[in-house]
Amino acid sequence: MTLSLFDQFLSPTLLGVPLIALAVALPWVLLPAMTPRWQNSRLLVLQEWFINRFTYQLLTPLSLGGHKWAMIFASLMLFLISINMLGLLPYTFTPTTQLSMNLGFAVPLWLATVVIGMRNQPTAALGHLLPEGTPGPLIPILIVIETISLFIRPLALGVRLTANLTAGHLLIHLISMGVYGLLSMMPTIALVSYLILLLLTLLEVAVAMIQAYVFVLLLSLYLQENV
Repeated sequence: MTLSLFDQFLSPTLLGVPLIALAVALPWVLLPAMTPRWQNSRLLVLQEWFINRFTYQLLTPLSLGGHKWAMIFASLMLFLISINMLGLLPYTFTPTTQLSMNLGFAVPLWLATVVIGMRNQPTAALGHLLPEGTPGPLIPILIVIETISLFIRPLALGVRLTANLTAGHLLIHLISMGVYGLLSMMPTIALVSYLILLLLTLLEVAVAMIQAYVFVLLLSLYLQENV
């Protein structure tokens, strides 16, 4: 029986119970927590430095009203990076390859930025739907186009993260199957394919980190328009 390549993205179950909740909760267990000691460990210092640099880079363009989102952005960034990196380990599951989960992150946060804009500055928020200097006959068409683009934003966030991680995992799976099949017949080609697989794995590690950063960065840009 031939299994589909997409079976690796199915949520694992144990006794009929989906284990996606365990996969989602695992990163928080691995992250070091603050301690009452005077001197922190190297891992905790590295984590604090990363969070400080990331939040500084992300919140510098925002006004003071957007700085309230620092904890949300930092937590989301650590969470996405941890899940994406853990999903590259053998015999693991990557929850961020599920479009439903990514949309569950994207839609509420995007909607929160829109609600903040409508509450704090409704005129400016509605003004984004119509560029300045638009000719009169094009006003209805542009309003419809900008409204559609506004509602496509959370879908684009979720699909971008899902598609990039899914494509990388599929390529790694396909090349590893090729290496295994060619090992006994053509060892030289199998060795070359193995080197390509190593390079692709390094690329996928970079993609796992970059896509988490892009996800949070786009959310900060949406927030920047509404604060």
